[in-house]
Amino acid sequence: MSFRIDPRLPLTGEVRRILAEEIGKALQHLDAARTRPDQGLHKCRKRLKSARALLRLVHSGDETFCATENQCYRNVAALLAGPREATALIETVDRLAAAFPKDSADGGLDAVRDRLVARQHDLHEGAGLQAAIGAATTACEDGMKRIESLALPDQPEQAADVLADGARATLRRARKALDKAGSRGEADDFHDLRKAAKTHGMHLSLLGRLWPTPIKARRKAVDALGERLGELHDLFVMRALLEAADEPLGPHEDTKLLGKLLRRSEKSLRKACLAEAAELFGDSPKRSTKRLARKARDDLAGPGDDAGVPVAG
Repeated sequence: MSFRIDPRLPLTGEVRRILAEEIGKALQHLDAARTRPDQGLHKCRKRLKSARALLRLVHSGDETFCATENQCYRNVAALLAGPREATALIETVDRLAAAFPKDSADGGLDAVRDRLVARQHDLHEGAGLQAAIGAATTACEDGMKRIESLALPDQPEQAADVLADGARATLRRARKALDKAGSRGEADDFHDLRKAAKTHGMHLSLLGRLWPTPIKARRKAVDALGERLGELHDLFVMRALLEAADEPLGPHEDTKLLGKLLRRSEKSLRKACLAEAAELFGDSPKRSTKRLARKARDDLAGPGDDAGVPVAG
């Protein structure tokens, strides 16, 4: 089975299948996170993002179900955000050290890293994490029980419109975030762009050959942009901690080099992200998804149609 909609099969069944697979895997990763939180939490949150991207894609087909489930898995992800972020910040310091080896050669980032490791340990070893994992597990198990209540249009033309609507909404979101990131440049603008880019990348996987143009190169570019935006987001989080009044990362003498490297890295990442996003999301969302709807109507097959219709691959 795969994270891809099979156009030979009814849309409802395919979405139920994929959603059950993603939440099932999220539950497996939650179980693993009880003993190895650094890996399990990250993998669980990735599965939750995939599930939410799927729900966004088919939202117009069953708005009540999709909105409710999307909010459920958003809340679950929020329960796990703090411990995962603690690990991501350590990775950020390590990336800065690797990117600027001469500047960090004398250990100017060591004190900050030590504090972040201690912070990670406190979050991973405390009873709060186990309680969060327990609450997340219960929510996902309840979500699994609700999957069978999803009901989408299965006729090819209606199903095609649902998929086109979902893809279009995400492209519009990306275009809007790109415009704001270019004009205002706030951290929230880049974060919105990151979320839209990640969702669009997952939509490309879900749609396979239903997307009107070859997706391999586009998917590679979208994934690269998502990684860059993720690194930029981590820099924003680190800068916010650096500027906090209670100095959680330590006194100024310990964080001086960190502040310098954050500014240099942030400047280059901002520029790269804006350029790459403009290439990907500069086209009209309406034009792109109009072609998608037309191709999907031709390719989708309803129940009982010829089984020889090509599978999206």
